[in-house]
Amino acid sequence: MTALPSRPSATPSRRSAGVRTRYAPPHLHGMSTLPPRLARYRWLLGIAPAVAALDQITKLWIAAVLPANTYGAPGHIEIVPGFFNLVLVGNTGAAWSILSGRSSWLAFLALVALLGIFLFRRHLELERRAVQIAFGLLCGGIVGNFIDRARLGHVVDFLDFHFGDYIYPTFNIADCGIVCGVVLYVLMNLRQPRPAKPENPASGKA
Repeated sequence: MTALPSRPSATPSRRSAGVRTRYAPPHLHGMSTLPPRLARYRWLLGIAPAVAALDQITKLWIAAVLPANTYGAPGHIEIVPGFFNLVLVGNTGAAWSILSGRSSWLAFLALVALLGIFLFRRHLELERRAVQIAFGLLCGGIVGNFIDRARLGHVVDFLDFHFGDYIYPTFNIADCGIVCGVVLYVLMNLRQPRPAKPENPASGKA
């Protein structure tokens, strides 16, 4: 009898051929579509828009439920009596009303700050994840307040805290992002070990 030709063996799999496949977690598949230069800053590019969006959403909400200029006036929402209120005020200055009435100038400074962060990204070590988190908070806050200045001519503040007789200046989510980002970056620099000083060979004993 004529022997039937044997079926060709199946193409060896990549694993059987000794080729290892790299596994990427599902939540990183979307990041793989970013260009390589942007993918290295994915934490910053994810956090900054989220902070800016949360800031704008909360401001739109408070403007819809409260009348303007309710700081120290009827119409505010008392969350914790004597401690925490929701108000609605417009701030044309920076924190603690510094440079009040200079909203356009402060908007320009915000753009300069963002440009400086971009130009000095290598010096700031923005490729490190922790640094990206800090600057993601900072940049998101800067963008959130910049949108207010460009759209309204002032920044919307609504978080009002009282500590006994001391009244903390009203602020918003963008301000929280800026403060948290700066504090986180400073703490990282303080905890970073200093490079050891090279020994002077001339000072050694013969």
